[in-house]
Amino acid sequence: MTRYVALFGSINVGGNRVTMADLRYAFEREGLTGLETVVASGNLLFDYDDRPLDGLEDLFSHVMLDRFDIKSFVAVRDRAAIAEAVEGNPFTGIGQDNFAHTLFLERQPEQAAFDKLAADQAMRGMEKLAIGNRSIYIDFANGVAESKLTGAFIERRLGCRGTARNVRSLARILAKMS
Repeated sequence: MTRYVALFGSINVGGNRVTMADLRYAFEREGLTGLETVVASGNLLFDYDDRPLDGLEDLFSHVMLDRFDIKSFVAVRDRAAIAEAVEGNPFTGIGQDNFAHTLFLERQPEQAAFDKLAADQAMRGMEKLAIGNRSIYIDFANGVAESKLTGAFIERRLGCRGTARNVRSLARILAKMS
């Protein structure tokens, strides 16, 4: 069995409240094992055999809609991807690690779309961006709350959905995946 994490977008923000106990229970009913939550913002660790992962993110999204009436993008990643999101993030350790984020995407963005996003954002704010593997790295220089760089803006520019976690949270998730 391989250990994975499901990173849920839109959980415990904007009125979409779900207890982590309810989240675990919903996926226990789907037959997943080794369920454990990390940080109360929609991070669910689970064990899954080495079958193809195709459709797993869609299954998680469907369960969220069916059980909780929450439309959520879900990114499923293994330990290596989370390690890359911490260690490969060029903004880790430069400022405050809670300002350095990895935005996990549903697919690899096209380079031209990322370049346009980065150029547009450079005119709007202080954030720095870098492209990763099915992800982008963001340094929210003055914090997320002060930023004009929103998920909706990124989604429009890249043409794909994502969910972000800061490096501090990702390090906690990574420690639990060992």
